[in-house]
Formats: sequence, C-alpha cells, structure tokens
Amino acid sequence: MTHKTFLVTGGSGFLGSALIKRLVQLPGCPVVAPVRTLAAGLPSGVRWLPLSSLNGANDWREALTGAEVVVHAAARVHVMKESSLDPMAAFRKVNVEATLNLARQAAAAGVKRFVFISSIKVNGEGTAPGTVYRADDVPAPIDPYGISKLEAEQDLKALAADTGMELVIIRPVLVYGPGVKANFLSMMRWLYRGIPLPFGAVHNRRSLVALDNLVDLIVTCSDHPAAANQVFLASDGEDLSTTQLLRKLAVALGKPARLLPIPVWLMSGVAALLGQRTLSDRIFGSLQVDISKNRQLLGWVPPVTLDKALSLTAQHFLDSRKS
Repeated sequence: MTHKTFLVTGGSGFLGSALIKRLVQLPGCPVVAPVRTLAAGLPSGVRWLPLSSLNGANDWREALTGAEVVVHAAARVHVMKESSLDPMAAFRKVNVEATLNLARQAAAAGVKRFVFISSIKVNGEGTAPGTVYRADDVPAPIDPYGISKLEAEQDLKALAADTGMELVIIRPVLVYGPGVKANFLSMMRWLYRGIPLPFGAVHNRRSLVALDNLVDLIVTCSDHPAAANQVFLASDGEDLSTTQLLRKLAVALGKPARLLPIPVWLMSGVAALLGQRTLSDRIFGSLQVDISKNRQLLGWVPPVTLDKALSLTAQHFLDSRKS
C-alpha cells in the first residue's frame, strides 16, 4: 500500500468502523471520516467532520481536501420492516442522489479512485441449485434497495468514463463478524440459550463474507492497479447450508446445537401463510457467488477462514455477555 489519504463514509457503521481501524494502522494513510457525532468512537488520528444527514445536497469540499481515495460505505440499507411510504424514493435519495453528489465532487477535487460498496442484491435475490453469481453477470435486482444500488453503479460508471476517476465496485454478500447485529445475532442468541430450532434439515448453499475479509478486499481494491473500473463480489470463498452454519456457530459458542429436522417445504409453507416469505427465502434459499475474478485479477484470497471468522464472532458475543 502506497501512502494515500482516505475519505471513508459510513465510518460509524459495522463495516466503516472496521475499515477505518484497519486504515489507521497503515503507515502514511490519513483518514477523514464524516460522521454524525464524535460518539461514533473513531480511533485516534482520524479527522472527524460532522455530517447531519446523507443527501444530494451535501457539501464535501472540506472532507475531500487532499483525499486521493474515497470509500463510500454509507447507504440506506435493506430493512425487513420498511417504514417509508415510498421506499424506492427513499432509497434513491440516499443510495443514488447522495452517492452521485459525492462522486461528482470527488472527481472535481482530483480524487484518483472511488470505491463504492454496493450489494449482492444487484445480482439478484438468490441462485438456483448448482449455479452461482459472478461479478460480470447481467444484473437482476428485485427490491428497491437492490435497484437503487444498481442505479448508483450505472451513474458512477458514466461519471468515471466522463472524468477519468477510477471506479471500483464491490458487492458483498451477508457480512458477519464481531459485533454483528440483526438475524446473525439472533441466531447466536438462540443457540446460546439452547432453544430448539427447526433447521436441522436445510440443504441450501449460501456464501457469507467475514468482516475482516471484506475490509481486506476493500484495502486491496483501493490501491491495486488492476482493480480500476472493475466490479468484484465479496465472500469467504466457502459456502455452507443454514444447518451447517448453525452447527458451526454452536461449536464456536461451546453450546449444543438443538436442531430439529423439520422439512423445508413445511416451514416454507407456514412462513408464506404468515407473510414471512422474504425471511423464509433467506433461511432456506441458496445464494452463492464466485470470487475467482478476485484471485485472477488481484491475486486476492480471503485471509481469514470461515471457521476462524465464526470463532472470532462467537467469542465477541460471549465476551459482550460478561461485560
């Protein structure tokens, strides 16, 4: 890594905070982080700038002064229970308009490379058995979040072509790691409490990406010459079923996995009757990605194994219960 000044958005989030912690350890790589409040817990040495909200009218001039690489990780993320009356407009406001506003100002300020953290939802919602998503597949997003991310990607590509600013797009699958929230945290809580779960006969295949692996890929893409103007998918390169994931997590937590072999067709039917088809698809459906492009172009392989990453995630969960 050559000396570079970074602007990182989303610095108080799960991914952004981990990325900043990694960047400040690199020699000669100052970091600027626009966040809502200093309570975000940024490490020492990071230049903090206030950012009340993310929209198409933000003035980024101060934040972009001297910046050579922008990593745009801030976004309106996918939510299971949507509260907006117009989800598409809400996603476009943040994920498209705000992103393009930042990118235009970055290009005008002379930023060399813009790394955009997109989503695997640009590819689609799931893969059929025996198939995988690849970085250069034709996109097929379905929900407003995935559509907004694709629209941002398309606008960024046009801007990069017009200005010469290098663009790197990274589409992660589900990210997990120490401090993970949402459904992954719920799974650990269920296993820790010894709650019997009806997931003992789920034979899907899903790709995951450890937080440390995603951060490492971002750092690689921020500097590698071959990453310029490319799209990459991010995963651990090890796929597993929901049943296998729960068993591995149970081992990492030091708890027995009480998994009941309830047929998937039965659980899917019940979920559909309860209006939980989306959640059902996440638990029982497959979503696999091929990261061979990362290896071929960048020489990049995930530095942390899935088992090690699950162990670190579980240990953080156990430690948090002691404090």
